[in-house]
Amino acid sequence: MSISTSVLSDLLQSLPYLRPQLYFKASLTALSHAMEDQVLAATLDQPLVIASFQRERFYRQEAHRYQRLAQRSNQIYVLSAPETDFANSSEYYEKVAFEPDDALSQEWHLVVVADNYATCLVCRESLGSIAKNRQIPEFSPGLDMDAGRRFEGIWTSERGVSIKAAQLLLDRILIYRPDLAKKVTKACQRFGIGEKKIYSNATSVLTEYACDIDTDPFVQRLVTYLQASQYKLHKAYRSIAAQARKERLVNSISTAIRRSLDPHQVLQIAAQELGQHLGASRCLIYRAQASDVQAVIEHEFLTPGTVSISGQTWELKNNSLFQEVVDHGEGVCVTDTLNDFRITNSPTLSLIAKKLAIRSWLIEPVVFQGRLLGIVELHYCSLPPHQWQPGELDLVEAIATQIGAALIQAESYANLEELNQQLEALDRTRSNLIAITGHELRTPLSTIQVCLESLATEPDMPVELQQVMLNTALSDSERMRKLVQDFLTLSNLESGRVEWHPESLTLQECIDLALSRLRIRPGVEKPPAIKTQIDGNLPLVRADGDWLVEVLAKLVDNACKFTPTQGEIKISATHNGSQMVEVTVADTGRGIEPNRLEIVFDRFYQEEGALRRTAGGTGLGLAICRQIVNGWGGEIWAASTGKDQGSQFHFTIPIAQNSQEESWSKVKSR
Repeated sequence: MSISTSVLSDLLQSLPYLRPQLYFKASLTALSHAMEDQVLAATLDQPLVIASFQRERFYRQEAHRYQRLAQRSNQIYVLSAPETDFANSSEYYEKVAFEPDDALSQEWHLVVVADNYATCLVCRESLGSIAKNRQIPEFSPGLDMDAGRRFEGIWTSERGVSIKAAQLLLDRILIYRPDLAKKVTKACQRFGIGEKKIYSNATSVLTEYACDIDTDPFVQRLVTYLQASQYKLHKAYRSIAAQARKERLVNSISTAIRRSLDPHQVLQIAAQELGQHLGASRCLIYRAQASDVQAVIEHEFLTPGTVSISGQTWELKNNSLFQEVVDHGEGVCVTDTLNDFRITNSPTLSLIAKKLAIRSWLIEPVVFQGRLLGIVELHYCSLPPHQWQPGELDLVEAIATQIGAALIQAESYANLEELNQQLEALDRTRSNLIAITGHELRTPLSTIQVCLESLATEPDMPVELQQVMLNTALSDSERMRKLVQDFLTLSNLESGRVEWHPESLTLQECIDLALSRLRIRPGVEKPPAIKTQIDGNLPLVRADGDWLVEVLAKLVDNACKFTPTQGEIKISATHNGSQMVEVTVADTGRGIEPNRLEIVFDRFYQEEGALRRTAGGTGLGLAICRQIVNGWGGEIWAASTGKDQGSQFHFTIPIAQNSQEESWSKVKSR
């Protein structure tokens, strides 16, 4: 249900002598608040108040005022187009939700009708204002969209006009909320709404302006608005002048910064320019992160006669000003170090201020995308103490922003070679992937094809040889199935499309299942000797049994690949009293170089390289293990003393608790 006609148009049609005027949004806000203040200040009983908001978000800004108005009257009606949870209700006052495409969504109404006075504000937003604001992004920084909004309409204390406006709005209310018919009828009877009165001109209703209420709240609200507007204008002039000065300095420093990508040169230029322009005795810029306990002063500007601290170590751990900057993410200003409790209560800062003769102190963080990169400090060492101006603080903040961007650019340039190396590594990974998948798919396919062709073309082949051919084809098809399964498993784990089913398990049972998988796999040669050493008092673990067995099987299978037949594989588990059980799969095989202990868990990693492999596999097994262990909240890592020294793979599992299942056991899905 939507109504296309305008309340303002209907009002002007009913009372043709009315002449609409132009209002800006700020003026309407002041008028509306003045009308509401008049109701709040009056001692009248049960006035009729009808307010129509274009959107729910505008209503939300005034909701608390209408709760106060509701204490004055039970005849309060608020209309708005819903955006979240605004709906027809009668909690504090009557809420009326109209359709967003209703003509009301372009209008602004406030009507007050009391026994001894009436006033109304009926306006419609101009089409030019609507089109202009729609072209501006809703959250454009620095743009005040409300400042340009204009409305045309009527504001008057003429009772006949207010009565007619109330009638038009009450008619709308009844369309949306017919359940209010009795309440609306009562209001109409009390205030004479709907009675036939014809006003041919304005002079015939001059007596309607007379009232015996105190208009002081209304006048005070408008005077306050005018004073605030004058103050804002004066402040704007001052802001423009300060902004021009700030932009000149920022541009000069930005130009100096753009001449060099060397971070040391950039910081020295910034310290020099900022210190000179603000007349500081000392300007320091140094690198620092939130967790640092010390910093080295590398860049400094000094005026003649000021003590230099370039190259010295600057204490940060016990520096309460630095910690305040880190905690709040904004600058700290000290006007007089002799009277500031942050300085006088800190022995470290008191000593620094006395030693360096600092009387006024400013610390501004250099931040880029929320990360602390460094600090800008300004010291004033002369008397009287420096009185910080808002424009100066904004200026230092703007320069710190420029420095942050310059540091990131310089670091990016310096790290270009490292990025190129990473790209080369990614290219090698891609090549390895192609080589691995090509080898792992082509080789078994060729074998299967040869075996099947032999069986198909040689019907007289001995039964024993036929069995060999079949076994070979089955073995290689299993190899291909495992390759595809590993790809799918890793993909599901990384994307979160895995449903976990945790349960309390005995670790020994899971180890036995993993070893049985290894023994029944076709084509597997005799593995090395496998021993288990599990403490009899080991607590139950909490994990998904299938995935735990999968981790154990892959780790043992990996150990078998790189351990000779005469070697040994040992599976052990310990519990040191924490909430985790640590499982270790150790072998006496080829070992791992120390610099490769972490990358062995990368996808497609091959210890010998993609094209020089003596052991089969896709390089996905350990990557799958890491994803599974991370899934239940554990850790996995490798240890080895080097080549031919054997290796150990450790992972942790949560112990079973008596409480309900942990949060990680919830279904994970994307």
